[in-house]
Amino acid sequence: MKKETKDTIILYSADVRSILPLPYADEGIRCGFPSPAQDYIEQSIDLNKELIDNPESTFYGRVVGESMKDANINDGDILIIDKSKDPQDGDVVVAFLNGEFTVKTLDLSHKEEGYIQLVPANNEYPTIRIDKEQDFRIWGVVTYNIKKM
Repeated sequence: MKKETKDTIILYSADVRSILPLPYADEGIRCGFPSPAQDYIEQSIDLNKELIDNPESTFYGRVVGESMKDANINDGDILIIDKSKDPQDGDVVVAFLNGEFTVKTLDLSHKEEGYIQLVPANNEYPTIRIDKEQDFRIWGVVTYNIKKM
């Protein structure tokens, strides 16, 4: 049975004014035996600079719900969303639909037929058909997913 509950996303602005350089292992992290050279990490990385291309149009969103779990986007994950990106077929997007935000995969394959679709990554949720009559817009493209391990 398909779930009727709607997943949503809680949005936050990206504050890129702060700088937080963190130690960075630029030689990679070994999955086998550790390298003794890793005890002497001198470089640092700023995740704001690494993960955000367009600070003025980038937001964070905390995922609420399980409709994208098969795409490895889970409840509590933090998404980085860029409003300046041009959404393409197959992109994971944050969409504004009938007054609510949702995260789904964009399917443009029916555009010539007069509609597009928002596709969940969980078989318990229905695909959402979007036509001209609905209050709909793509709010941004998901560029990164930050997960708690």
